[in-house]
Amino acid sequence: MKQVLTLVVKLQPTSKQIELLNDTAKAFGDACNYINKTVKPNLTNRNSIQAVCYQDVKERFGLTANHVVRACARVAANRLTAKQKSRKVKNFKPTSFDCDARTFRFIETGYLASISTTGKRAKIPMRVSNYHIGKLSGQNPTSAQVCQHKDGDWYVHIQLKSDAPKPIKSDNVIGVDFGRRDIAVTSTNKSWSGKDIQEKRDKFNQLRASLQKKASQGTRSTRRRCRQILKRLSGKERRYQAWLNHNISKAIIDEAKQTQSFVSIEDLTGIRERTNQKPRNKTERRRSNSWGFYQLRSFIEYKGIKEGIEVIAINPRYTSQTCNCCLHIGLRNNKSFKCSNKACGWIGDADLNGSLMIALVGQSVRLPRGSSLLACPIDLGLQKAHAIATA
Repeated sequence: MKQVLTLVVKLQPTSKQIELLNDTAKAFGDACNYINKTVKPNLTNRNSIQAVCYQDVKERFGLTANHVVRACARVAANRLTAKQKSRKVKNFKPTSFDCDARTFRFIETGYLASISTTGKRAKIPMRVSNYHIGKLSGQNPTSAQVCQHKDGDWYVHIQLKSDAPKPIKSDNVIGVDFGRRDIAVTSTNKSWSGKDIQEKRDKFNQLRASLQKKASQGTRSTRRRCRQILKRLSGKERRYQAWLNHNISKAIIDEAKQTQSFVSIEDLTGIRERTNQKPRNKTERRRSNSWGFYQLRSFIEYKGIKEGIEVIAINPRYTSQTCNCCLHIGLRNNKSFKCSNKACGWIGDADLNGSLMIALVGQSVRLPRGSSLLACPIDLGLQKAHAIATA
């Protein structure tokens, strides 16, 4: 199995090289828009699109042969994604272009990016950190994307492909329960509170609302200053959320690697649509819709692939209502859980109980052993969830 690591490295082009990058990005974007408008919308295969319009696009926009091929591939990929989501392909912005092994080359001596443009080939210095140096040492990347970010500077997104290690075969499992009050709770009783991120979200929301009001009603200088502050704050909350999710996912995968375990997580697909149907105030709706559970899941999955840790997603139905000891439906009240089975009577943290149940269901799906793992004398919701998960 191949895994792709994307390194984002800042370029340091001269004024003439900036013009070349701008011209190439504009020609590439115009070519993509032309292909999307002229080629039949039902074509989503790169080779089929290329066969129809290759020569015409090459003559019209002055792109190299490989850039034309990459433009066809981008249109095909966007069409396929839009088709899966029942949407239409939007216009392509002139802020990036794709490169392959012939239009991009990494030069380790001096850390230069050799990029083909509509004018001439440009060798542009890269601003590399120790992290970039370690990852790029001895590498020969064959694909990249040159992009102009919101700050106006140019960056190169270098794709490094490597063979992922085979997943560790183990009977041990770590269950992970996702939530808003506690971002993640593991079956090994480790948790990460969501209090800080919620406070930051509330703070940024109030700040944005205040600045937006001043930017529309204040004096001319006030409006300009407010717009500048809004631009500076743009993405700060998102970056903090990504940083937090990176730390949580790294800790979970590191523990799984040390204990030779696989990871069982919740599949929360569609939870926003379901919860938005319930009557809630504006604040609760905003907090729920800004919950970054999917990003955390994706971080755990790709870090698991990198370290050879298997990550499985199970149906979370009834896992928060079922006792991890006797598998009876219990009573959950905010953070506390109490088993309704008098013979058991387990009382403890509700999220910890949920993570233990997620671990049990994950183990039954990953290592099926008949009914021994989830045996119970009565028909429980958990057994229904297990049937759904294994269907």
